[in-house]
Amino acid sequence: MEMRNGTLVPGAARSQGRLTGWPVTPPRVASASVLPPPPALPRIKVLHVITRLQAGAGGNTLLSAQGMDSARYEVWIAGVPGGDLWDSARATGVRTVEVPGFRHTLTPMDLLVLWRLVRLVRRERFTVVHTHSAKGGFLGRVAARLCHTPVVVHTFHGVSFHPYQSRGRRGLYRCLERVTRRFTHGFLAVSPRVAEQAVTERLASPGRVQVVPSAVDLAHIPGRFDPLARRVLGVPRHTALIGTIGRLDTQKAPLDFVRMAAALHAERPGTAFVMIGDGPLAGDVRRLAADLGVEVILTGHRPDAAWLASGLDVFVITSLYEGLGRALTEALATARPVVATAVNGVPDLVEHGATGLLVPPGDPPAAVAAVRWLLDHPREASEMGRQGQRRVRGTFAPQAMCAALDTCYRDLLGLPPPDRAPGS
Repeated sequence: MEMRNGTLVPGAARSQGRLTGWPVTPPRVASASVLPPPPALPRIKVLHVITRLQAGAGGNTLLSAQGMDSARYEVWIAGVPGGDLWDSARATGVRTVEVPGFRHTLTPMDLLVLWRLVRLVRRERFTVVHTHSAKGGFLGRVAARLCHTPVVVHTFHGVSFHPYQSRGRRGLYRCLERVTRRFTHGFLAVSPRVAEQAVTERLASPGRVQVVPSAVDLAHIPGRFDPLARRVLGVPRHTALIGTIGRLDTQKAPLDFVRMAAALHAERPGTAFVMIGDGPLAGDVRRLAADLGVEVILTGHRPDAAWLASGLDVFVITSLYEGLGRALTEALATARPVVATAVNGVPDLVEHGATGLLVPPGDPPAAVAAVRWLLDHPREASEMGRQGQRRVRGTFAPQAMCAALDTCYRDLLGLPPPDRAPGS
């Protein structure tokens, strides 16, 4: 509508891309400091349901919860108890619910977990339920459906079902995701290839998936090599240091990193290797390294892992599946040359020969060849690192991700665009 001669005229479009048929907000006639205080308007209540609040998907979810404008949104997170991010969430004002009985895999206890989620959603009357991961997405979307939640959004952080799962279990997870597809009003994916896989697997309808890159907190990541990080890792500057960051579990294929390290060490005995992280395969990593005669530094879990990446000469991930790779994104933000397995959304971030080198998953000899090439071509390796850094710092800022989420929520709720960006 448009005001003409004191009358609202329908059909006139709002200028500068604003909603058609809605009047333009007039300017204030006096400074806000001299006006009586306005009433507090109700905030949009958002509940994120995620299986585990840790690692890549958990860190992404926490950044999205922390970055939304607190004047417009009241954000909650519910998920599996435990993990290193719950305290961080609470410290920044995010409401948290560690659901008793919630586990990473499907169990009979999930009926009780579903009941607890339903009680939470009914009691708090959330406007938006935003789910993450296969199991969290299933339970969260079913709870939202039972409670008639107005808006349900699901984010795909990666849709390749675990290679180590049985065929029957993989089929069950696909079935659960497909069943809850009809309960979902908006679909997001952390990369274009993840979006494509979601459609191909029939987990989302064609044309319904919006790509929202998984952000990283760039404020605390150095933009170049940091010699102090190298000293903390205990490796002299003149020694080539190859490293990785991630949970030592089946997904990350840490034993492939050890095999790569052993083969490269046989060629170049002066090379050093470090693995930053902990997990159930830590003992297997130590035993295999000893059997193959290669020394690999295991730091265990480090909260400053993103900073330590700035002390590496080459960053490597050997993952069997990876939505995008949070540690990979952080390593690129420090301009590190990278070698990564070409799985899921990783090729959207690592363009072979431009922002790093890609290798097949489960192929340590290919990883050896790629690392060797980067070490032998330091000028080209540095340029790849710089180009990767420009891509990350231009695309993966938390403000951009939160602005995209704000737009998604507003579109689904029929709200006009904001006058300022979320979090500003």
